[in-house]
Amino acid sequence: MLEFDGLYKAYGSNQVLQGVGFTVAPGQMFGFCGSNGAGKTTTMRIAMGLARSDAGEVRWNGARVDEEARRRIGYMPEERGLYPKMKVGEQLAYFARLHGMAAGPATSAAAEWADRLGLAERRNDRVEKLSLGNQQRVQLAAALVSEPDVLILDEPFSGLDPVGVDSLAEALLDQCRRGVPVVFSSHQLDLVERLCDAVGILARGTIVASGTVAELKAAGSGRQLRVVAPQARPGWAAGLPGVRVVSEQRGDTVLEVAQGYDDQQVLAAALTTGPVTHFAWREPTLVELFRGAVTAAPAEVAA
Repeated sequence: MLEFDGLYKAYGSNQVLQGVGFTVAPGQMFGFCGSNGAGKTTTMRIAMGLARSDAGEVRWNGARVDEEARRRIGYMPEERGLYPKMKVGEQLAYFARLHGMAAGPATSAAAEWADRLGLAERRNDRVEKLSLGNQQRVQLAAALVSEPDVLILDEPFSGLDPVGVDSLAEALLDQCRRGVPVVFSSHQLDLVERLCDAVGILARGTIVASGTVAELKAAGSGRQLRVVAPQARPGWAAGLPGVRVVSEQRGDTVLEVAQGYDDQQVLAAALTTGPVTHFAWREPTLVELFRGAVTAAPAEVAA
């Protein structure tokens, strides 16, 4: 079990973290979401000993994470921490050795991860000669090459093309299958929703929502209807009682409907505007849940 327990951090008068806490079980993938400046990177840097918390601690299997434990963590920082003049294969083997692997296994693991992340043909190239996307793949391989017990990744999918995203996603799922807890931050909430077992939403230094995506959806303020009426005039649903317009675009309208409200009243109102080609209940997306949670976060927690 990886535990972030009551982390506080301030830089002068700027309160960056205010009691951040969540747990990641073995084999669980945890999506850490938040706007720019919410405190995600600071939380990860504290776990890796790159920043010191004012209060709280990070624990692995019940013990506070120390330097020895960090050797078993695969970490990917937000900024690349690669040696630009070093060849890809040599660099991956070097990082594996830093985490305690012997020379032979480190070289084999470097070749395996270069192949898995689409870098097999670039192993003898210097990092500085690679595209930004391929440099991102090298950084990811460096986090994975030592067969870590824990993975902490800051924006791992940033800059990857769809093939790279799929390769990394499968690699992370493989890590979860062998019992590794995986924490990654991302602004790509569709990926978080697709991949993660649990999600934490950080706003102004505080966790404002956490749980499985299903739990977050169940905790929403109301049910949602999607109504497609191609000829509908803009704003047709704005005046309906017990209804809030979530989105509206070219006749495709998503409504949040209060509990107990008769959905047939919505359908009747839509039909007055013309034919209705789609009318069904839907679950809110993680993007919508994120917006709602961040907007509802108390302003007084901000620095």
